Amino acid sequence: MNTDTKKEKGAFGKFVESFGLPRLLITAFLLLLLILAPIVGADLPTQITNIIARFSWNGVLVLAMVPMVHSGCGLNFGLPLGIISGLLGATMSIEFGFTGALSFVMAILIATPFALVLGALYGWLLNKIKGGEMMIATYVGFSSVSLMCMMWLVLPYKSPNMVWGMAGKGLRTTISLEGYYIDVLAKFLRIKIGNFEIPTGTLLFFALLAFLIWAFLHTKTGTAMTAVGSNPTFARAAGINVDKIRLLSVVMSTWLAAIGILVYEQGFGFIQLYMAPFYMALPAVSAILIGGASVNKASITNVIIGTILFQGIVTMTPTVMNNMVHMDMSEVIRIIASQGMILYALTRKTEGSK
Repeated sequence: MNTDTKKEKGAFGKFVESFGLPRLLITAFLLLLLILAPIVGADLPTQITNIIARFSWNGVLVLAMVPMVHSGCGLNFGLPLGIISGLLGATMSIEFGFTGALSFVMAILIATPFALVLGALYGWLLNKIKGGEMMIATYVGFSSVSLMCMMWLVLPYKSPNMVWGMAGKGLRTTISLEGYYIDVLAKFLRIKIGNFEIPTGTLLFFALLAFLIWAFLHTKTGTAMTAVGSNPTFARAAGINVDKIRLLSVVMSTWLAAIGILVYEQGFGFIQLYMAPFYMALPAVSAILIGGASVNKASITNVIIGTILFQGIVTMTPTVMNNMVHMDMSEVIRIIASQGMILYALTRKTEGSK
């Protein structure tokens, strides 16, 4: 009897150790919110739909963290560089007159060279300041957004769907994607049962990119990237060009961020410019940390678990709390929940799954 109890405790202890007590507590809290939702009058299928939708929007942005973590460049606080590349692709696709699904494809194609160039410059900079990547990345991300605030006003866009009506120049703060690539992925093979929906196309697109990253990390170059992140001295002794591998990881991360913002926009329905990308790196960083990653180790599983937990808490907390207190405090509660999760994740940035 005692032996069985010890075995059970041992098995449970191993599960807690592998999954992580913090993630277990966050998961339990999310499940509690899902249980409370119908009790306080919230429609549970709608809430689950919202969680799945937000996961599908944000998954690629969180996935963008993986290459840089593997190469030892740390968490990509410079994510706005990739986001800006995606925004340039999106706005230029509309400017050139592409519509429907083609506008999404063209946005990816146009964004790619911007992401490759900016990623290469960003990677070159990070190679010059090894050891302080995350601090420098934060300033790179913030300064690039501030620079683009001026550029959005002076770049020669002419599309009446994007420029300010009276002035005739300068892009609007928010641009509708109606008639362009709104829901272009979400509508593909969408499953709808009552109030419950699954954006199958967006999830498949995320799964494709996740599989490609997983497959890449199992190639010779991907293994070299992991070796550089684990022990750069050993990697250099083994004949690996450390700077080149680090540069490749930054370019990959920047390109994924560019694709990620386009996926986000097609689900959200709008392009948001100016200061909108300013803090977008923080939720992505927090999600992968909550998922069990550390500053030098991350996996696709960490991306999936972290994004579901982060977006689930941010989605469910305001809904349940509003229905409990019968007051519209959704935005206040969402800010408290999201910023609290970010603060919690950043305090645990050195921890990860063993």
